[in-house]
Amino acid sequence: MTSGYRIDWTDHALMELAETFEYLEKNWTEREMRNLSNEIERTLSLISKNPELFQKSKINNGVRRAVIMKYNSLYYRKNNDAIEILSFFSNRKDPKGLEL
Repeated sequence: MTSGYRIDWTDHALMELAETFEYLEKNWTEREMRNLSNEIERTLSLISKNPELFQKSKINNGVRRAVIMKYNSLYYRKNNDAIEILSFFSNRKDPKGLEL
């Protein structure tokens, strides 16, 4: 990303992202995987340029939620000069399992 806030992923969010891709590789086509990757990158670019673009989370007021397609949500917060990605949550899971 050329301008905007730096994007930092927490270990937890990276683990969730890896688990999601591992699952989807078995169930989706390469084209669908590429579309998801492009949508994640597009959303991160938007967040980097305007962190307040997406709605505040109902769980934690300091955290925002961006829906990635309809299957996943990206939870993040502004942390000084960076955006911290807290979770890449599968919307098919029980929301009680969401860790922020």
